[in-house]
Amino acid sequence: MESHMLFTWMLLCILLRQSATQNPAPEGVLNCCEGDVLFLLDSSGSVSAYEHSRMLTFLSELLLPFSLGEDQVRIGLLQVGTRPRLEFGFGTHSTQSGLQGALENTKPLRGDTNTVEALRMAKEWVLRPGTADGARAGLPRVLVWLTDGVKPGDVIGPMAELQEEGVAVLVVSTGHGNYQVLRQVVTPPVESHLYFVDIDDMSIITEDLRDAIIEIIRAERINIRDVSTNSATLQWRPVLSGLAGYYEIHFGPLPTGGGGDGGTGTGTSPSTGGSDFQRLTPSADSSTARLTGLKPDTTYTATLTPRSNEQEFNKLSVTFKTKPEVLSPAVVTVSESGQTSIRVSWGHPQPETVASYYIEYSALPRGKLHAVTVGRTQNSTLLTNLQPDTTYLVTVSARHTSGMEKAMSVKVCTEEVTPALADLQLTTVGSDSVQVDWKSSVGSLRGYWLTWEAQQSSVTGQRSSLYLPPDSLSTRLTHLPPETRVCVSPIYRTARGEGLCCTAQFHSDALSYGFQS
Repeated sequence: MESHMLFTWMLLCILLRQSATQNPAPEGVLNCCEGDVLFLLDSSGSVSAYEHSRMLTFLSELLLPFSLGEDQVRIGLLQVGTRPRLEFGFGTHSTQSGLQGALENTKPLRGDTNTVEALRMAKEWVLRPGTADGARAGLPRVLVWLTDGVKPGDVIGPMAELQEEGVAVLVVSTGHGNYQVLRQVVTPPVESHLYFVDIDDMSIITEDLRDAIIEIIRAERINIRDVSTNSATLQWRPVLSGLAGYYEIHFGPLPTGGGGDGGTGTGTSPSTGGSDFQRLTPSADSSTARLTGLKPDTTYTATLTPRSNEQEFNKLSVTFKTKPEVLSPAVVTVSESGQTSIRVSWGHPQPETVASYYIEYSALPRGKLHAVTVGRTQNSTLLTNLQPDTTYLVTVSARHTSGMEKAMSVKVCTEEVTPALADLQLTTVGSDSVQVDWKSSVGSLRGYWLTWEAQQSSVTGQRSSLYLPPDSLSTRLTHLPPETRVCVSPIYRTARGEGLCCTAQFHSDALSYGFQS
């Protein structure tokens, strides 16, 4: 009897001890969320075996409460080393036992901290929807970067690209990382998405980091995507699907002093009674709405309230900031450059924000200023009546409807004048006549001007001239003095050009003749 009671008491102690060592899931975490979370774990040579083990223990405790699976949370692990390696993708583990075992068996890579290559892999293979074992389309995607902060590389650009594709970035630094760099790469709000902690004290941030992840992947979620200068898309989980009702959306500028530059959450939103607020009422089967009529570089708040008589839902809110206005022109180019004209083009066209384009141009260094105005839909113009072989300064100014103006200048050169005449030939005919022949290399002349004058001192001053039409390339001059200078000049639209000259000489013997230039 006593032995039976002793056995019962020992069994009870064992059961109590087991129950005491189990960490119950925090309230609201089980079945709370739906999304894909990729952990970028630094396991390069700068991270010791002890530090690597502590990071894995931290991940184990962080992820233990989550429900895993296709309709729940999916976890991926990508280690950073000289050659980053995907330890397991999103579709690998659908149970906590499988995930915990994989974390326990993860070994460090060592080598260099090739974070940039790891981010490329994350973007192209893991976090991009539609790839094998990649993220799910339409669900939140989160990248949590655990680093010791030692030589992470140029990560600002790759992290920005991930955020532009809708990936939320959170960072945990266990070393002395560059705060300014890490602050730039995390998704706002910084205070809940960036953590600096000693490797032995990581447990103190477990709950805060878990809550931050939950706020992003909570199934009852609302987020903003496709943000531009004047519009954005509001996206939410369709909680009214299959129910009678509708969604009520209010959005408008965040009141002065209303808070940060972006984030999501539930709870009470700022007042939506102002005249600048707009109201939308999408149907119950909707999950997105386009918010339009926004102003550039402005912080907005949007609230979503599911309305249904069958069930009560929480009001959700989100703040976001529109992109700054990228003023055109961003580039000015030159084409069709000729001797007296050039075509100037600019981009990128923004007819919805530009009222007109104003083009100024003048010859350098102190030429007369000319100007022309073109419409907002035009992205090029032809500048004419320019001087050949001349450098011009051309300035294109975009006059925006907002009152702002942006200008961009470029130096351009007109082409040199190609000699209009070539190969002037004089052939004497008889004792006082000469056949004049020439070739033209320009097709837009207005004609030719011929002059001839005696070269002997006894008959100088007898100068004659003759105009010939553009299609003439020869003529015969008669009754010339024994030695005559003959010149042919091209006639342009505005002036006479430089010509060619030759001298014809006549001798007593009509068969002896020649010319000299």
